[in-house]
Amino acid sequence: MRIIIAPDSFKGSASAVLVCAAIARGLRRALPDAEIVAVPMADGGEGTVDALVAATRGTLKTVNVHGPLGGSVDASFGVSGDGRTAFIEMAAASGLMLVPADLRDPMAATTFGTGELLRHALDTGAGNVVMGIGGSATNDGGAGMAQALGFALLDEAGQELEPGGLALAKLARIDATGSHPSLRDVEIRVAADVDNPLCGPNGASAVYGPQKGADAALLETLDRALGHFAGIIERDLGVSVRNVPGAGAAGGLGAGLMAFTGARMGSGVELVAEACGLADTIVGAGLVITGEGRLDSQSLSGKTPVGVARLAKTKGIEVVAFAGILDADEGALRRVGIDAAFAIGPPSMAVAERIARVDELLEEASAQFGREWKPLNA
Repeated sequence: MRIIIAPDSFKGSASAVLVCAAIARGLRRALPDAEIVAVPMADGGEGTVDALVAATRGTLKTVNVHGPLGGSVDASFGVSGDGRTAFIEMAAASGLMLVPADLRDPMAATTFGTGELLRHALDTGAGNVVMGIGGSATNDGGAGMAQALGFALLDEAGQELEPGGLALAKLARIDATGSHPSLRDVEIRVAADVDNPLCGPNGASAVYGPQKGADAALLETLDRALGHFAGIIERDLGVSVRNVPGAGAAGGLGAGLMAFTGARMGSGVELVAEACGLADTIVGAGLVITGEGRLDSQSLSGKTPVGVARLAKTKGIEVVAFAGILDADEGALRRVGIDAAFAIGPPSMAVAERIARVDELLEEASAQFGREWKPLNA
C-alpha cells in the first residue's frame, strides 16, 4: 500500500514538514509495510516557502529588509535546488503578525520590504518566482513593493509618495524608467487563496481592512485611494487591475504584482502542487492524507486540504484529513473530495493544549486511524 501525506502547516504550532513527519510516525506504527511518501503542502500563506524548498531540495536565504511600519526585519526567501526559481512569502516582510495588534495601521503599512525580497531574489538570477501573498498587514496596493523595485510613484509636486495606503490618493503619475531590469525577463506567479477584486464591497479594504486596524470611515477612504491608484495604473502602465479576481489579495498586492511585474494570479494550492509534482507523486497511491490546523467552512473555498483532495479524486484515490480543530460538515467535506476527517485530541481538550501537543497528538491520531482503516476501494 502506497500512502501520500500532503498537509498544510498547522499554523502557529507545526510546519507542514513537521506535520508530515508526525503523521508518518503514527502510520508506521500501525502499517509497517506501507510505503509512505511525504509532500509538505501550502496554499500561498504561511509555510509556502518551506514546502517549496523542501520539495525542490532548495535553500533558504535570509536578508534584512523593511518591515510593514518601516523598521528592519530579517526575512527569508527560498531558491530551488536548480537555482531557477525563487520562492517568497510576502508575510515574511510585510505580514500582519509582524505588527502588534495595538500598532496596526493600514494607512501607513507598506509592502516595501516585500519588494526588497523580490529584488534580492531577482539578483540571484532566478528566472521564475512563486510568491505567496497571504497574511498581509498592508493596504497599499503593492505601491511600496513597486517603489522598492525602482518605480517612481510621484505626487503633483513630483515628490515620491510616502508609505502606506492613504498616500495613494495623492498619486499623480508613475515613472517606470528606473525599474529593475530583470522584471522584463522573469516570470512571476502569485499564489493566493482569495479572489477578491481590488475595490468595492468585496475589495481589499472592505473585507480585510478591519483586521488590519481600519474602522468604517477609514475603510471608505482606503477604498477610494485604491480606486485612484488603479486609475493611474491603467493610464500610465496600460494595465487594468480594478476588477481582476485576486487583485484585492494582500491589501491589493495582487493588483500591484500584476501591474508592475506582469505577474499571473493563480490558486495557491494548485501552484504549490505543481511545483511539488504532487500529481505525479500520487499516481498509484491507495490513500492520500491531508489536513490543516483548522478545517472549517473557509477551508472549503479552496485551501490546501480541498486542493489536495480534488487532485486525488481525479485519480480515484481515497482522501482523509486531520485537523487541530474540525468544524466542517461531513457532507460538505465529501462534496469537495474528503472522504473522512478527524480532529486530533479529545473534544474536551483546550486549543492551547492541542497546539502545545500537536506533534504527539498527530502521531497518535494517525496510528489509531491506521489500525482501524478499511480502504474504501478494497
